[in-house]
Amino acid sequence: AGGVVLGKSAEKLFSLSGLFAVYKPKGPTSAGVLNLLKEKLLAEAGVQTNGNKRSRILKIGHGGTLDSAAAGVLVVGIGKGTKMLRTMLSGSKKYTAIGLLGQATDTLDATGKVTEEKPYDQITKGDLENVLQKFTGDIMQVPPLYSALKKDGERLSTLMKRGEAVEAKPARPVRVYSLSLRQFQPPLFTLDVECGGGFYVRSLVSDIGKELSTCATMQELTRTKQGPFTLEEHALYEDKWTIDEIARSLERCTSLLPDEPSHKKLKTEHPGETAVSCE
Repeated sequence: AGGVVLGKSAEKLFSLSGLFAVYKPKGPTSAGVLNLLKEKLLAEAGVQTNGNKRSRILKIGHGGTLDSAAAGVLVVGIGKGTKMLRTMLSGSKKYTAIGLLGQATDTLDATGKVTEEKPYDQITKGDLENVLQKFTGDIMQVPPLYSALKKDGERLSTLMKRGEAVEAKPARPVRVYSLSLRQFQPPLFTLDVECGGGFYVRSLVSDIGKELSTCATMQELTRTKQGPFTLEEHALYEDKWTIDEIARSLERCTSLLPDEPSHKKLKTEHPGETAVSCE
């Protein structure tokens, strides 16, 4: 802020740098959560924000969108940490997902319109476990039509909502490190998934349904881990979104991250690579 004398807490806020994790609840978008975080921090620091300028005052970003309906770990970069978010996008993530057998929706999750219903009584726990093996390792996946992926600069979900015809993006390679069935209570089943960047859990749930000759849609999704950040140990809930708590968290989290030089190496090796991740 040009020529403005900052108070102690504002000085501390603007000196924060690194990566930390927050808990994103069900409901708001990832961007909405980030805006709320920004507002809380600037208010605590007593920084007057006039309209649009606020976003430029504080450098803050997140390392991979979680759908509005999903909850869990959202990695946040502040200050120089915003440059480290790219490594988060391409890194591994863990999710717990609840699927519903016998029903398909246009969005592949519970927010969409039901497009199909099929019987599922014939499916056993064993059937489901056998199918999971087909979705483990390096697989091809078609991303959902309702997604944050873009066509001509506009989100596919925006185009779909306007009623425009949207062609499915081609299948692309994704990586599933592990996939297991945690619970089977038909029509519901709960999966634990660890995957790489650009993977859609709701496409997985839908594809599992098709593979079982029925259909399935994702009811709930929680991201339990992103990179080294876990929901249990690192995610700050809204009541902890204070300058001091974040400063403490940044200190603790520094030890989780690779040393700076390795980032620089990574950058020069893959100059053309951009990671995109949206669940």
